Amino acid sequence: MRKIVIVGAGNIGATIASMLAETGAYEVLVCDRDASRFDGVERHKAIATQVLDTADAAALRAVLAGRYAVLSAAPFSVTTQIAEAAVAAGIHYFDLTEDVASTARVKQLAKDATHALVPQCGLAPGYISILANDLARGFDTLESVRLRVGALPQYPSNALKYNLTWSTDGVINEYVEPCEAVVEGRLVNVPAMEEREEFSLDGMTYEAFNTSGGLGTMCDTYAGRVRLLNYKTIRYPGHAEIMKALLNDLNLRNRRETLKDILEQALPSTSQDVVIVFVTVSGHKGGRLVQETHAQKIYGRVIGGRFFSAIQVTTAAGICAVLDLLAAGRLPQSGFVRQEDVALDAFLQNRFGRNYASAVERAHLAKIA
Repeated sequence: MRKIVIVGAGNIGATIASMLAETGAYEVLVCDRDASRFDGVERHKAIATQVLDTADAAALRAVLAGRYAVLSAAPFSVTTQIAEAAVAAGIHYFDLTEDVASTARVKQLAKDATHALVPQCGLAPGYISILANDLARGFDTLESVRLRVGALPQYPSNALKYNLTWSTDGVINEYVEPCEAVVEGRLVNVPAMEEREEFSLDGMTYEAFNTSGGLGTMCDTYAGRVRLLNYKTIRYPGHAEIMKALLNDLNLRNRRETLKDILEQALPSTSQDVVIVFVTVSGHKGGRLVQETHAQKIYGRVIGGRFFSAIQVTTAAGICAVLDLLAAGRLPQSGFVRQEDVALDAFLQNRFGRNYASAVERAHLAKIA
């Protein structure tokens, strides 16, 4: 049984712990500086909890000593502290961050690491990179790769048409920080909340706009190989206009704690959500210009007798599947590991990755397992 530390006992950390414990293959220690957050962690013989302040470097290293891996489900602001402690302890490291600067630091740390450092293992970045990379590999030459992802309430009932389903700090960071993209083959930064577009899926209209971090390492991987590569977050129409007024007209982009308080006091959370994944790749195959699109909707479901929302399922399943694949020897065992290094087939056949498969794909995978 592999010993795992999860830092962060929020909705996602608790979901990861439950998924790993249910397999019987992992012994999990969930750590958080706030003991009250352990109320949401499942009571399970394979799950233990411990109060830990990541700012205490010595205490963090002591917790990680002798473990197989640490998974960060903590705010992006403490990601690098956990990665540095993992390298010092000589264990594998995984995170869910969308923060570009944090990932750059993890990549730097990986140069001298004896174990694997695998950042950005959630939904976006994470699964979306694995999926897009798989689609792109089927082309002789590439023109464009467009990635669109959104976690939305099924029943929007406010002007923003949004409920809190994810880290508020993470959402604000995505809406404010510069966004990487490839334009005319070159890696560039584009402004967040801009380049709004609309598209339809299953008769429903959505909007999408630039947000930071969703591409993970794909810009580095595909710069010079594709004319256009970008990532946009999906919302219901009207959301971007209101958020831009808050961020720009009221200058809340420079008062993040105030904006966080407003959103958390005004927008209720919900478990009745839907995750939308929409990837379009165009390029040449056999001398012809063609386009391929993958679109899917993922809803919450019961796992191990408990109901988890769509964002919980997709985010936790992503990091658990990558951990599982590394433990099985199917990923590099040291250094910096990109999401593009994960094969889509291996991901979807994994016991955690199957949560991403469509009903038809799950039936097929069950037959060949």
